[in-house]
Amino acid sequence: MAEQTHVLFVEDDDVIREATQLALERDGFAVTAMPDGLAGLDAFRADRPDIALLDVMLPGLDGVSLCRRIRDESTVPVIMLSARADSIDVVLGLEAGADDYVTKPFDGAVLVARIRAVLRRFGHANGSGSGASADSDDSDAAMSVLQFGDLEIDTEGMEVRKGGVTVGLTPTEMRLLLEFSSAPGTVLSRDKLLERVWDYGWGGDTRVVDVHVQRLRTKIGQDRIETVRGFGYKLKA
Repeated sequence: MAEQTHVLFVEDDDVIREATQLALERDGFAVTAMPDGLAGLDAFRADRPDIALLDVMLPGLDGVSLCRRIRDESTVPVIMLSARADSIDVVLGLEAGADDYVTKPFDGAVLVARIRAVLRRFGHANGSGSGASADSDDSDAAMSVLQFGDLEIDTEGMEVRKGGVTVGLTPTEMRLLLEFSSAPGTVLSRDKLLERVWDYGWGGDTRVVDVHVQRLRTKIGQDRIETVRGFGYKLKA
C-alpha cells in the first residue's frame, strides 16, 4: 500500500477544522489538525508533513507569520486559506512563501484538487518522473545545464546557480523558472503560466503569478525576467 500523504492543517474554527479533516481523510490523506499557529509550528517541526494548509487568521501566531517560519526551515508546499479573495492577506501569504491559496468557504473537492496540483508541482520540481537513464552520456548531461549569463539551470539535478553560487528555490519557483527557461525570449502570459505551473484548468488569480515572479527575481536577478506590459513575462536569453 502506498504511503499516505501527510497534511498539516492549521485552522482555529472548530467546525471547519473538524469537517475538513474528515473530508481529507476520506480522500486518503493523513491529517494533523491544529487550532493555532504556535501549535501548528510545533506539529510541523515534529511531524515534517508533506504539505501545510494554513488559515490566514490564527491566534497566537498568524498564518502569514507561520508560513514565514516554515519557509525558513523547509521548502514543503504551503497553501494559504483566506476568507476574502480580495484581501491583502492573500498577497502577504504569497510573499511569505506560500505556493497557492484557496478562498473560504471552499468546496472539499476543489481543495483536494488544489492540494494534488501543488503536490504534482513539488514532485516535478524535485525531479520525480524523469526519463533520464542511468547510462545517459556526457553530452546529454551537458545539455541539461542551461546558461543565461551568470545564471545556470541544471534541469536534471534541479539546481540553480547564480555566479557559481547555489540559489535556493521553492518547488513552485523552480517550476516557474523551468517554464521560462524552456522558451527563453518568448513572452508567456499570466494565464498560460497559471495553466502550466499551477495546473489551473480554469481562470485563476494572476496575483499568484505576479508575486512568484517577483520572488524569483529577488533570487536570480531583477533584470533576468522582463515584464512585457499587457502580455506577460519573458526570460532574457
